[in-house]
Amino acid sequence: MVKISGFAIFILKKVLIYTVTLFLAFTLVFWVLRLIPGDPWSRFVDNLRILAIDPQISREFIEGYKRKFGLDKDIFTQYILYLSNLFLRFDLGISIASYPTPVQVVIMRSLPWSIGLLAICVLISWSIGIVAGAFIGWKHRSKLSSAMFTIALGMSQIPYFIMAILLIMILAYGFGLFPGRWAFSPSVTPGLNPAFILSVIRHGFLPALSIVVTSFLGWLVSTRALTMTILGEDYLLFAEAKGLKKIRMLNRYVLRNLLLPQATGLAISLGYVVNGAYVVEYIFQYPGVGTLLIHSFRFLDYNLAQGIIFVTMFTVLTANLIMDFLYPLIDPRVRTQGK
Repeated sequence: MVKISGFAIFILKKVLIYTVTLFLAFTLVFWVLRLIPGDPWSRFVDNLRILAIDPQISREFIEGYKRKFGLDKDIFTQYILYLSNLFLRFDLGISIASYPTPVQVVIMRSLPWSIGLLAICVLISWSIGIVAGAFIGWKHRSKLSSAMFTIALGMSQIPYFIMAILLIMILAYGFGLFPGRWAFSPSVTPGLNPAFILSVIRHGFLPALSIVVTSFLGWLVSTRALTMTILGEDYLLFAEAKGLKKIRMLNRYVLRNLLLPQATGLAISLGYVVNGAYVVEYIFQYPGVGTLLIHSFRFLDYNLAQGIIFVTMFTVLTANLIMDFLYPLIDPRVRTQGK
């Protein structure tokens, strides 16, 4: 009889939870979107009326499109068809607002902007927040450390979009130091040239700063609290009694023991960071997935909204799953679970 190790059981459980969560989350999104009052074709007809197009022609046009997109069928049949297209053909459908462009193509145009912005912001805020939080916790008896913690605790509660609005008002419209919208100047030619790269950096500075500041302060507060609990551990007192240098104790004993809980916190917070970044993108009219998602709600583009949310959930849940797989490398005790 083959004996399954505790670590293998750990991996199987994580994969099963990942699969079930992804399926249930997507199912919930599908049905919730259908609860929004109205439908995309009613809004389309309203636009045709504004253009003074014959209502009879518009009705025939709409009925044809409803049949083409399967929206003339009952909602349960739509759900089954969408699941089969998604999981059997890996097809997200056609964007209603951008017909006849497939949803995958529309998302891929915006996805690189969001990935670039989020990847940089998450790495910077997480890394600096842990180092700064550990240092402030280590020096918790100083007045400067206490003052910095108090300021960080208050400012960390500011939502991303409020920080974005403040930065636009002060640095964009107040002092005119940075652009307040879009991802690059329309006067430059997109490509791997210095003018375009500098324009992207300049336009992306405020969106990135609004995410980094709030996230960094949040990591600083949580890391400082964890550091305070580690300071009373016996192994740290023993290391201090041996005469180890303070900087070595901070690096080797404090920071190393902060990695596992803060890596867990990073995985858990990814969904919150992504959702907050989407709102920031819309405020700055940054051409990322967040701006695209809000436009899809405006036009009730079911396929596009479902596609964006599915890609977002898949990315966040996959990042959590990868983090779960990395736990045994960070903490070897995980490999012995179940033995």
